[in-house]
Amino acid sequence: MTPILFVDRDGTLIEEPADFQIDAYEKIRFVRNVIPAMLRLRDAGYQFVIVSNQDGLGSDSYPQASFDGPNNLMLQVFASQGIEFRDVLVDPSWPADNSPNRKPGIGMMLPYLQDRSIDWARSAMVGDRPTDIQFADNMKIRGFQLRTAQFGGEWDWDGIAHELADAPRRATVQRDTKETQIRVSVDLDRVAASKIDTGLPFFDHMLDQIGRHGGFALEIQARGDLHIDEHHTIEDTGLALGQALREALGDKRGIGRYGFTLPMDETLASAALDFSGRPYFVFEGAFRRERVGDMPTELVPHFFRSLCDAAGLNLNLKVEGDNDHHKVEACFKALARALRQAIRREGTELPSTKGAL
Repeated sequence: MTPILFVDRDGTLIEEPADFQIDAYEKIRFVRNVIPAMLRLRDAGYQFVIVSNQDGLGSDSYPQASFDGPNNLMLQVFASQGIEFRDVLVDPSWPADNSPNRKPGIGMMLPYLQDRSIDWARSAMVGDRPTDIQFADNMKIRGFQLRTAQFGGEWDWDGIAHELADAPRRATVQRDTKETQIRVSVDLDRVAASKIDTGLPFFDHMLDQIGRHGGFALEIQARGDLHIDEHHTIEDTGLALGQALREALGDKRGIGRYGFTLPMDETLASAALDFSGRPYFVFEGAFRRERVGDMPTELVPHFFRSLCDAAGLNLNLKVEGDNDHHKVEACFKALARALRQAIRREGTELPSTKGAL
C-alpha cells in the first residue's frame, strides 16, 4: 500500500506573496528545505498530491494563463529534482460559493477515498493554514501546519520529513516520587543538542555525553532532594532514562542490539552491552576521589545499575586510568557509543533466535 502526502501549494511548497496570488514568474520562492524533505519522503515510499484553493481562478481578476505559467515552472523545478506529483487538484471557487470541493471540503478527494491501494494510516496533509488541518481532520489523516508568521503553526519541512519518513522511536517518561520529579524524553532517530537540568552540573555534563555521543535527542529535567544528598536524583534519573530507552525501542526489531572501547588520555573504558531484556550490570573500576565535581563517585556505578534495571539492559562496564574525572567521563562516553551502535536500525529483523527481546 502507498502512503499519500497531500500538500497545499501557496505557503507550503512556494512562499505566498502579500496579494495571495502567484501569477507571475518572479513571485516564485520555494519554502525552505521543501525539496530535500520531499526527497526523503519520496524515498520512504510517499506519493504527492497538490490540493489548492485558488480564489477566482479563471476570472478576469485571475486569468488561467497567469496561474498556469508559474505553476508549470514550479512543477518543472520539482521534477528536475526528482519530485513528481501524482495529481494537482485546484478548486477555483470563492469562499462565498461554499463549494464542497474547496478546502476544508473534500469533494475533490472522492476518487482517492475509494482507492484501496492507499495506506491511509501513513498518509498526511501539509499546509500553512488552519483550513488545511481541518481538511486533514475531514480526511481522517494526520495534519501538519507549517510555521508561518501569518497563520502560526509549529512544523517545518525537516520536522515533517523526520516524523513521516523515519517513524521515530520516541518516549517520554515522567517519574514522580516523594524524593524526586524526573522527566526524560528521547528520540532515538533524531540528532539534536541535549537539554539537561538535574541541579548537578557535573552530572548534567555526563548525561549530555549520552545524548551527544549516543547520537540521539535527549531531554532530562530533574528536581530532587539535593538538600539531603545526590543519591535519589542520580538513581531516579537512571531509572527514568532506562525506562525511556526501553519504551522507545519497542519490540527492538532492526536494532544492532550489541555494542565500545573508548580511550580518553590515560584512561581506557570499555562498555559491552546487550539489549537482551534481562537486566544485569558488571562494573570493574575504582575511584580514588570521593567526588568529581558535585557527583559522588560511588554513585557512578549506581547510576548505570539503575539504568540497566529499567532498560532491561545487560552492561559490562570496565574502566582503568589515573584521572578520576577522565574515568567517569570515559564511562559515560563509552556507554553512549555502545548505545549508538546498539540502537541503530539495521533492517527489520528481530536480532534474536528466541523470537523476543
